[in-house]
Amino acid sequence: MDSLSYKTVSINKQNADKQWVVVDAADQVLGRFSSKVAKLLRGKYKPSFTPHVDCGDNVIVINADKIKLTGNKWTEKTYIRHTGYPGGQRSLTATEVFEKDPTRVVEKAIKGMLPKNKLGAELFRNLYVFAGAAHTHDGQQPKELNINELN
Repeated sequence: MDSLSYKTVSINKQNADKQWVVVDAADQVLGRFSSKVAKLLRGKYKPSFTPHVDCGDNVIVINADKIKLTGNKWTEKTYIRHTGYPGGQRSLTATEVFEKDPTRVVEKAIKGMLPKNKLGAELFRNLYVFAGAAHTHDGQQPKELNINELN
């Protein structure tokens, strides 16, 4: 038996196979869509997944303005932030955040599903969200990916 045939391969940043993919958010439910995109960013759909390395893809999300929320989440879901001053807690509903910037709702949902450490911040930089159908990353020749085919 070959002694090298059963060794576990650990990927590092230099030999990670990073691709550029385009994902369409039109008529997708926010939470389910965001969890699949977070798994793409981490690289969990790849056989060479390594938990402590950025081995995921660069993901371009288009049509973020056509995302769906189920139930009463448009009015009842709140985004809370703090100004840093005493009594400075502020909250906005999902509708208010969406009206200001539709991409922010998708970005916040995906960021919340990434690790809360330096790796998560690095992975979040591989996400590009656009409100419309056009994006500015044609030079990277991204592949279209049907998010519904992923589990």
